[in-house]
Amino acid sequence: MSGHSKWATTKHKKAVIDAKRAKSFAKLIKNIEVAARMGGPDLAGNPGLELAVTKAKKTSVPNDNIDRAIKRGAGLTGEVVDYTEIMYEARGPQGSALLIECLTDNKNRAASEVRLAISRNGGTIADPGSVSYLFTRKGVVSLPKNDLGEDDILMAVLDAGAEEVKDSGDNWEIHSEPGDLQAIRDALTEAGIEYESDEAEFVPSMEVQLDLDGAKKFLKLVDALEELDDVQNVYTNADMTDEVQAALDAE
Repeated sequence: MSGHSKWATTKHKKAVIDAKRAKSFAKLIKNIEVAARMGGPDLAGNPGLELAVTKAKKTSVPNDNIDRAIKRGAGLTGEVVDYTEIMYEARGPQGSALLIECLTDNKNRAASEVRLAISRNGGTIADPGSVSYLFTRKGVVSLPKNDLGEDDILMAVLDAGAEEVKDSGDNWEIHSEPGDLQAIRDALTEAGIEYESDEAEFVPSMEVQLDLDGAKKFLKLVDALEELDDVQNVYTNADMTDEVQAALDAE
């Protein structure tokens, strides 16, 4: 799940758990296959593949699995890798919005499973365009606060194309145009600042605050979607107060 403020904190906690799941591995492998298919197997000449491999290694995907995925995606094994990107739009509890990003080799299966997960968990499928206008594609780099202030981050990345630095609880988030992600990663590395994740994400233009009941229902809906093999990312404009976050953490 990708979001901001309290949801970003929840996402980070979930990511630690998800990293241990075979399903998380499968999604990372799929990204490698697609990148290799689009730009070839040479990491030096295929920035998309290099990024996909780096993310997989960060999540401890075995090197053998990564190598096989590169060869499979590049067509060096004789297998055909043909994935289609699909974006579904949905409404969740209390007027919240979701964008569900899928990467699938079977569009009918993906559509059926996504619709079922949404309808069984209190959501509704939205008409194309009725939710997506609430989001903008942005580069998002997340890094732990440690002893870093907002000004420290801005000084390191402003010339690299950073648009803003946002406070998301335990982390800072740097927002930019997706095409500036590499420059921002390089600037952070040069400044000796470690970052946890860097993605092109759909960032909401405004957020919807959920109460405790809405937050519980929302998490159940997102969990059901993220369990699906074809779902790569779930983006949302849902948010919650510190009190709701504390109540969730206590359960």
